[in-house]
Amino acid sequence: MAKKTLDIDVVREIALTLPDVVESTIHGAPSWKVRGKLLACPAFHSSAEPNSIAVRLDCDQRDRLIAAAPLIYYLTEHYANHPIVLVRLSRIDRTAFSDLLSMAWRLVSSPKKTTGRKGRSQGGGTAE
Repeated sequence: MAKKTLDIDVVREIALTLPDVVESTIHGAPSWKVRGKLLACPAFHSSAEPNSIAVRLDCDQRDRLIAAAPLIYYLTEHYANHPIVLVRLSRIDRTAFSDLLSMAWRLVSSPKKTTGRKGRSQGGGTAE
């Protein structure tokens, strides 16, 4: 059986299984937040590849994922100072994506603030 490519409907289905996640919109496209903090959204910036999702992670977690699986996870200069990893939906399977969103959920639902590379607060802003 051929591997099914993930799409925005699968992202929605997985995201909404996590506690306190609600669907919102950013520029008319779906996004998912936990108590107002961004969890994931389509990667809108022109530097991102088509069919990519931006998922909130701390920079250390992001760097480890990119080093381990650069065909799945990547970063562009635009996103470098944000606690975001870009994910090629065509390259990740459902289980790995579910695990990634769970890791992101733990970060976003944590009471402590996350910071980007430059040490500035990365509260609940958008990832674009």
